[in-house]
Amino acid sequence: METLILTPTQKYAVAGLFALALHQTHVHQERTSKPLGSLEKEPIGEGVEISNNVDSDHPQLWIDENSGLLSPVFRFLGVDEQRHHGIKETVELSSQLRHHVGSFLTLLSAESVVTSEKTSKELALTKTVDAMVLSMESSATSSDISGNCDYENKCHKKYSLSNVEPATDVKETMQEGISKASKEEKVPSRSATEISEQQLEEETQLTYQTKVAVLYELLSAILADNTDFDKNCSRQKGYDARYRVTLRLLSTWLNVKWITVEAIETVVASSMAAKQEQGENEDGNSTSETPGANWKRGGVIGAAALTGGTLMAITGGLAAPAIAQGLGALAPTLGSVVPSIGASGFAAAASATGSAAGSAAISASFGAAGAGLAGSKMARRVGSLEEFEFRATGQNHNQGVAVGIMISGLVFEEEDFIKPWEGHKDNLERYALRWESKKLIELSTAIQDWLSSRLAMEMMKQGAMLTVLSTLIAAFAMPAALVSAADIIDSKWAVAIDRSNKAGELLAEVLLKGLQGNRPVTLVGFSLGARVIFKCLQCLAKAGENAGLVERVILLGAPISIEGENWEDARKMVAGRFVNVYSLTDWTLGIAFRASLLSQGLAGIQPVDISGIENVDVTDLIRGHSSYLWMTRKILEQLDLENYYPVYRTKNDKSQEQNSSLELNVPNPQSKVVQ
Repeated sequence: METLILTPTQKYAVAGLFALALHQTHVHQERTSKPLGSLEKEPIGEGVEISNNVDSDHPQLWIDENSGLLSPVFRFLGVDEQRHHGIKETVELSSQLRHHVGSFLTLLSAESVVTSEKTSKELALTKTVDAMVLSMESSATSSDISGNCDYENKCHKKYSLSNVEPATDVKETMQEGISKASKEEKVPSRSATEISEQQLEEETQLTYQTKVAVLYELLSAILADNTDFDKNCSRQKGYDARYRVTLRLLSTWLNVKWITVEAIETVVASSMAAKQEQGENEDGNSTSETPGANWKRGGVIGAAALTGGTLMAITGGLAAPAIAQGLGALAPTLGSVVPSIGASGFAAAASATGSAAGSAAISASFGAAGAGLAGSKMARRVGSLEEFEFRATGQNHNQGVAVGIMISGLVFEEEDFIKPWEGHKDNLERYALRWESKKLIELSTAIQDWLSSRLAMEMMKQGAMLTVLSTLIAAFAMPAALVSAADIIDSKWAVAIDRSNKAGELLAEVLLKGLQGNRPVTLVGFSLGARVIFKCLQCLAKAGENAGLVERVILLGAPISIEGENWEDARKMVAGRFVNVYSLTDWTLGIAFRASLLSQGLAGIQPVDISGIENVDVTDLIRGHSSYLWMTRKILEQLDLENYYPVYRTKNDKSQEQNSSLELNVPNPQSKVVQ
């Protein structure tokens, strides 16, 4: 899918920036990430070492030939072998990251030759991308969250521990003890304002059109290789999660909003659809047969996938009529940008947009099998697991370039599998996992019944529960007054733990089979749902080279021991942010998990002292374990997950950002357009 926007020198600069970003995202798996500073803060010989903590000769290095990540992009950009090795050597050995990023940005802007043809093509592409952005923003704004607010209010009224007052002295004691035990100096999460202020000087010399062209060229290179896939490399076919995280970092360097990158993803996918449609018309191939017709039916998952649900499309918003009309109107200009497709090809894509055949063709090119996640259920019982199926949630059904799988682990009613995940403003194609509902409801009800008992109420009134949790962490002994109560929960808890482990194994199988369509996946779960995710990551690590499946992971109130589990291997399975959300005063989780396991630490009530894991303390929001039912949406909003860097935004942060924008009257950098 050749494009005619960037010059050869610009493509070389883009290749250098991409290689630097790819390697840096790999480094950040093992080291806390922070924005690049100014040139003055990186004197020659004193820069940030790019390859720090990563063995440059290791075959699992993301820029290594065995990963299959760098070579296809370089081939598409026309970077010859000599320059390829030169860039790779620079990335591996140099300690001057900031200087190299600045040099490539300068080269990119210096080579920007303005011609009427080039300008018209850039403007055509920019108009298309901006139209996509407006469509996505209007869709997010129009989403009705009133029903979600009603659900949150209902849960808060029924399950909140309103009579538990924070014990400041106990909280401070616990925090002090945890801090002493920590081996790593923690770097606090930043606000979005702090990150946006780290604008690179060289980036300001680039026009908005050039930035869009750069990202379009890279996405074309990343996705075009699906038709010429190298089976000898370790990378999975499709949109590798490591690519998407790299684009997040690169868009930060270019000062481009992430929603713009999502819009460009849609344009590139539309180009792919147009080319495929054109090729099928030329060959006379029929698209009536579903792409999952020859899919093997012998797996544990998927019997229902072939008969129910809807086929997942790879493009975000491609099925929207407004975007289809936009593609038709812009077909002549887009055809000049991608001459191999031409105006007629884009016109054909516009007419096919939204049709079942068009969606099927796109999905098939990215490996979506059968009906994908929406129709997948267990084909047979797996061990002791009786229930495991996905339910579509949100507005982006069959439209996402990336997938979100949301997992509840504390469930009182069937709606608790779905409602906590509604009302989120993102462009993921979201699915909620419904698993072992009977067992989870039994456990959650047992815990709630005990919380309503006379013993628990009396201890809560006295503020003794927080002291109990502090005692469990410090002495690893269960107070006698709680032994009988914990025994009541124990049998149900043990069953739920076993089922969550089995569900994690099954989720890993789903991802390995590619039912998500070989697209980057974000995994979010609270309580036992977080444990399902963690066990899934462990299974992926054991299965081999699967680092390109999962883009981000957020664990909230996770019942996972710290010292007794292999967190390092789980971290390697996540290309981007890995967040552990905990509450110091979640004594319900502490008691249910039992003192015998607390001796190894517990992720849901304390930080995980592993490099590359982002720890977020939500003690001020979580009064009890059930609080995650109605507070998850707010926590996810404050995490600002679309940001590459660790961010946790409070109300004060948002107010400061608004005031700063008003006082400084800073123009939107993306409004910079050359006419």
